[in-house]
Amino acid sequence: MSGHLEVVTIGRLGVDLYPLQDNVGLEDVETFGKYLGGSAANVAVAAARHGRRTALISRTGPDAFGRYLHRALRDFGVDDSFVSVVPDLLTPITFCEMYPPDHFPLLFYRLPSAPDLQIRAEELDLDAIVDADVYWSTVTGLSEEPSRSAHFAAWDARARMPLTVLDLDYRPMFWSDPTAACAQVRAALAHVTVAVGNREECEIAVGETDPRRAGRALLEAGVEIAIVKQGPRGVLGMTRDVTVEVPPTPVDVVNGLGAGDGFGGALCHGLLAGWDLETVLRFANAAGAIVASRRECSSAMPSTAEVQALLEEVGE
Repeated sequence: MSGHLEVVTIGRLGVDLYPLQDNVGLEDVETFGKYLGGSAANVAVAAARHGRRTALISRTGPDAFGRYLHRALRDFGVDDSFVSVVPDLLTPITFCEMYPPDHFPLLFYRLPSAPDLQIRAEELDLDAIVDADVYWSTVTGLSEEPSRSAHFAAWDARARMPLTVLDLDYRPMFWSDPTAACAQVRAALAHVTVAVGNREECEIAVGETDPRRAGRALLEAGVEIAIVKQGPRGVLGMTRDVTVEVPPTPVDVVNGLGAGDGFGGALCHGLLAGWDLETVLRFANAAGAIVASRRECSSAMPSTAEVQALLEEVGE
C-alpha cells in the first residue's frame, strides 16, 4: 500500500485460537478456529472494513504464525510495512473460553515477552505517524520497555494533533500491579486528544468509575473527546461542549471479546467522516454489536453497509 494513511495503529498482534464449542473449558474443547488477533490489529482491520487506508505498527516472531499474520493483514487490506520480526521471541497466541452472553475468559501466551512490546523508538517511521489522520495506541503498549518509550516518542512527534487516540484497554495480567499502570496512563493522557475505555479502565486512568465523573476527569487530564463504555447501559461521549449517551444496540451475543475493537474501527471512521458525536457513537455501538454476534474477532468486523443495515433494523 502506498500513499496517505488515514489510520495508523500500534500495538498488540497475535493469533487467536478460539474454541468452536461453547460452555466448555479449554480442557474439553475439541476444535479451534485460527484468526488474526490483538487489539491494535483488530482496530486496523475494522477501520479498513469501512474503506479507510490503514496500517499497523507491530512485531511478530520468526515463525509460521508470524507469516500467517502478515498474510492475514494484507488480505484484510491493512498495510503491514511496519510489522517486522523479533528474532528471539515467538508470535503470541491467545486462547479463550466461550460462555455466552457475558463470560469469555482469556489465556495469553506472551512470555517471556511479546514481540509487539519490543518496538523501539528509533525504529518508528515518525513521518507516517505524524501524517496519519488517526493515530491509535493502547495502554498495553505502555506496560513494558522498549515499547513504552516508543509510544511516548510517537506522541512527542504528533504533538497532540487531533485524533491522537488512546484506547484505555487495561489488562491486569500485563502489569506488575495497578499502581504502575495508573502512573503510565496518567502520563499518557497529556499527549492524546481522544480517550476510549470502559468504567474499570477509567478507574485505572483517572480514579473514577462513575461515567460522567470519569468523562469529566479525562477532559480535565487534557483529552478533547472522552468516551466511556457502560456495558448494558450503552456508551457516554463527552467534549467540553457536548455530552451524549447512546443506548446499546441489541443483539444475541456469541463472543463479546472483539466488540470493543469493532467499536474502535467504526469510531475512527465516524470521526474521519466528520459526523457529530452522537452519530459516531451510534454507528460505533452498532459495529461493536455485530462483532459480538459472531464467533471470531478480526474476520467478524462489519462493513459500513452492514452497520447501516443494523441501525435501520433497530430504528436508530
